[in-house]
Amino acid sequence: MSGINYFGIQLSAGDHSERLTTAISRVKALMFSVDGVLTGGQITFDGSGEEICSCYGRDALAIRAAQENGLQIAAFSARQSNALRSLLEEIGIRNAFLGCSNTMEAYEAFTSSCGLEDDECAYIADDIGDIPILEKVALSVTPIDGIEYLRNRVSYISGFEGGKGCVREIIELILQQQGKWTFSDHCVL
Repeated sequence: MSGINYFGIQLSAGDHSERLTTAISRVKALMFSVDGVLTGGQITFDGSGEEICSCYGRDALAIRAAQENGLQIAAFSARQSNALRSLLEEIGIRNAFLGCSNTMEAYEAFTSSCGLEDDECAYIADDIGDIPILEKVALSVTPIDGIEYLRNRVSYISGFEGGKGCVREIIELILQQQGKWTFSDHCVL
């Protein structure tokens, strides 16, 4: 992946083939599982039984920057949660598919509505439920703490945990490869 840097450091993890570089350069949409990727793997409740959701501020900032630069973003969860819906609305994710029992159907509805082909899509997942989507997209990713079973089945393993920068890293990879991440010129390293 010559030419792709992360905070000024040449990447050394993942597949460095021309195929991966080509896949990243074609991505028009990034989708991810909410639980385990955006929010990490924990589900937390307060004393009155209400769910509490949070995400990494840097991931939220990158999601906004991605959308401003024309990258479509979609989030998927089998869970239906008011707290989760509020979180996704707060960080600006317009395409949220919550309570979907069949993530593949939600994926196909989203890609169809946006006129996207599978080779224009990237997907981040941390568990086996999303394997069918990971097998379809051009850029399949798992966080470093994704289940071991996925590590041999994705095109890239993030150096970050779910809920702790994984989404940010992938957005930066995509936007930087496409010449849309202007902040790289300001690195101090």
